[in-house]
Amino acid sequence: MKLMITGGGGFVGARLARALLKRGTLAGERIDRLVLTDIAPPPADLLADARVEARTGPLLAQTEALREEPFDGVFHLASAVSGECELDFDLGLRSNLDSTRALLDAIRAHVNAGGKVPRVVFSSSVAVFGPDPAVPLPKIVADDTLPAPQTSYGTQKLICEHLIADYTRKGYVDGRAARLMTVTVRPGRPNGAASSFFSGIIREPLAGVESICPVSPDVSHPVSSPSRTVDGLIAVYEASRDAFCGRTALNLPALNVRVSDMLDALEKVAGPAVRARVRFERDERIAGIVANWPSGASAARAARLGLHPHENFADIVQQYIDDCAALPNASETLKGMS
Repeated sequence: MKLMITGGGGFVGARLARALLKRGTLAGERIDRLVLTDIAPPPADLLADARVEARTGPLLAQTEALREEPFDGVFHLASAVSGECELDFDLGLRSNLDSTRALLDAIRAHVNAGGKVPRVVFSSSVAVFGPDPAVPLPKIVADDTLPAPQTSYGTQKLICEHLIADYTRKGYVDGRAARLMTVTVRPGRPNGAASSFFSGIIREPLAGVESICPVSPDVSHPVSSPSRTVDGLIAVYEASRDAFCGRTALNLPALNVRVSDMLDALEKVAGPAVRARVRFERDERIAGIVANWPSGASAARAARLGLHPHENFADIVQQYIDDCAALPNASETLKGMS
């Protein structure tokens, strides 16, 4: 079996790659080759695996060569993030919409030439939902809530959902779109996503660094841990066509929490001194984007695939701490707990 993960050098992509390599199989087939594409190389531990091939550079520049290359499956995770897309409209179109169209057309050309129809999992986003005067946003968005994105990022993800569905209808791919919740806690430095602070208010205090929260503590949002997100992507890939139930996107499981709940959990796990490193300072740009996002989500279709969220945010904080503790730089990432 030959697989590709676009965005395979990123946090979720690399974690997915590690999970697949550890399993050794996917949908009952042995994984012989795992191609990771990204603008930067994947982590060293992945490069050390003989089954891994890394390809660096923009996805849009790599798709032409894929017309001649067979893949059994593709996890399409690569994208520009929400904040970047708001600041640079062309970047979002190029990285999210144009790259996805080019990838699908490369696969289509290969299939039309007699190649195998691959299974494609697309990582969409909860950002496809938003308030519109004609479509009020419910407190909890479900699989069948009508999307009305209020950001370029959400709009681009929604367009790609429909592209995946139509290429599936035409028989070019066996596609499945899964809407990811905000993944937290992400390690490393903050990125350009408007949702970056959902990780920052946990990650930075644990490292002994002050973190600024740009929204009110009453803001509620659906989040998911890295492990449950990866589990969801794999389950969506392995689901039969009937079990996935149609061609429209499904929501991955969410834990619906307020910012204050997240900080309560941080204090419960790591103590009041760690929580005290979070300072509230409103950022109108970020707050305006987040105000147009859902405050909660449900995932009935994912539940039928056996997928469920964590029961509480303290478990997600503890998962991050345990992950950090197993790495050589634990003295830095968990410095704030000493």
